Amino acid sequence: MEVAVIKTGGKQYVVSKGDTISIEKFPEDLGKGDTVVFSEVLLVDNGSDTTIGAPVIKGAEVKGTVVFAGKGKKIEVVKYKPKSRYYKRRGHRQPLLKVKIDSIS
Repeated sequence: MEVAVIKTGGKQYVVSKGDTISIEKFPEDLGKGDTVVFSEVLLVDNGSDTTIGAPVIKGAEVKGTVVFAGKGKKIEVVKYKPKSRYYKRRGHRQPLLKVKIDSIS
């Protein structure tokens, strides 16, 4: 089983073929069915030998397909100060992209 560590959206993800990952911040505007190529691969392990990048592995890439592109669940943000009649309630939905990993090379 081949495993890779990729970096995207300010986070690192451990992925293998067939996995589905949720990415919060993605620089491009993509839709369902589009192909995504992750070029910042930090580590690749194929079971027998491990390749570690310094900081990235040159020529390595992970390809995936977008399964869902939209917004995540709503998060309630509440600001409250007692005895001063201060109460603010806001909602926020983070952009979300779900990607199914197709290949590691």
